[in-house]
Amino acid sequence: MADAVEQLQEMLGRNCRVQKVQPAVFASDAEVNIVIVTVACPDGGTHTVKAYREEAQRLREFIRTLKT
Repeated sequence: MADAVEQLQEMLGRNCRVQKVQPAVFASDAEVNIVIVTVACPDGGTHTVKAYREEAQRLREFIRTLKT
């Protein structure tokens, strides 16, 4: 199973868009234990990518780079 960053990169490569990130990426730099990303794809499908602990931190950093 691919890690959360790889899953999100693959979906973005298929022209999917990040719809929602919980907790919000810019809300706090506090350490989080879980990040949930909801992704909407052109085919009408909605997918969820979840990351825990260290992987959650890497996913948040990846999403920050997308927004800037």
